[in-house]
Amino acid sequence: MNRAFSNIRKRRVAIAVIGFLLGAAFLAFWLTQGRTSQPAVSTPAVPATVGTPTLRDLPIWLYGIGTVQPLNVVNIKVRVDGALLRVNFVEGQEVKPGDVLAQIDPRPFQAQLKQAQANLRKDQAQLANSQLELTRYTSLAELGAAPSQNVDTWKAEVSSLTAAVLADQAMVDTAALQLEFTTVTSPIAGRVGLRQVDPGSIVHTTDANGLVTIAQMHPIAVIFSLPQDEIGEILAQQALGKLPVAAYTRDGTRHLADGKLEVVDNQVDQSSGQIRLKASFANNDRALWPGEFVSARLLLRTERNAVVVPAQAVMTGANGTYLYVLAPDGTAESRPVKVGPTVEGLAAILSGLTPAETVVLEGQARLSPGAKVEVRRASSEAIGAQATP
Repeated sequence: MNRAFSNIRKRRVAIAVIGFLLGAAFLAFWLTQGRTSQPAVSTPAVPATVGTPTLRDLPIWLYGIGTVQPLNVVNIKVRVDGALLRVNFVEGQEVKPGDVLAQIDPRPFQAQLKQAQANLRKDQAQLANSQLELTRYTSLAELGAAPSQNVDTWKAEVSSLTAAVLADQAMVDTAALQLEFTTVTSPIAGRVGLRQVDPGSIVHTTDANGLVTIAQMHPIAVIFSLPQDEIGEILAQQALGKLPVAAYTRDGTRHLADGKLEVVDNQVDQSSGQIRLKASFANNDRALWPGEFVSARLLLRTERNAVVVPAQAVMTGANGTYLYVLAPDGTAESRPVKVGPTVEGLAAILSGLTPAETVVLEGQARLSPGAKVEVRRASSEAIGAQATP
């Protein structure tokens, strides 16, 4: 009986061993055959737009908002009171120095001049007579035929009349000047504004508005402001020569004129941290108008032979600025770079990049170092047209 139990136990052990071996064989088959039947999983390439840097000169412009101001503005006021007989200008007319603008009734001043001239001639006649008397009494006194007191009297008379003649001459000059002032002339060349007084009006030297305003149109100035941080380099570049300034419409869409920087103000506006600058423009075509707001652009310097890429290609990380460069094997390489000035969406790369390399322009946010790149060429591989002011 013990032998029967022993045989049963042996059969059970054999069955268990056979089952274990069959399970192990099945597992081995599944591991080998199952894996080989599944396709290998690979990381897909990241689509990105690439292009080639450009090597060229990059102008560095500073931008500010300014106001067009005439170099000279004159409010024409009368210098004598009187009735305004006529106005000799048309509103908006261009005038030259000496052009007649208006005429005040001269008759009262002509009468004053005649009266002053008459007084002068009268005193001149009396002076001449007194000088003759002085000469005669001086001769008689020397002969003892007349007292010396008479000589002294005529000397005093001559001195008094000499002073009177000088005063009369001053009155004549004043009256002549007043008469001259009745003709109002332009002191400068410029454009006449709106007339403030009509013919027939009584005008006074104390009138606040005057007759009209004349503004010099050419040359003309633009006063604009820039951040105070730029003062040092502006002055350094200005010492080398006058810096170019371009004037544009206020929205910056249309070029108006080109000029030169003339003056940097002597103090910073503490409320805004801005420094005022003055540029002059020939303005022969009247493109700039007094009081107009314009966009002023100062050419500070030009970076020669700069390696240029679109500013959007430059990224900033914990270790500074960098670009993604396309490696020879088609993967993305993170390249630290030193970035210079950025102008009109173009950044100058001072170090870390050569013009022969290919830069990722768009799609770099999805890249990581070593990632495979699905190359999409930019519409033009030469990055960036010539920057304009």
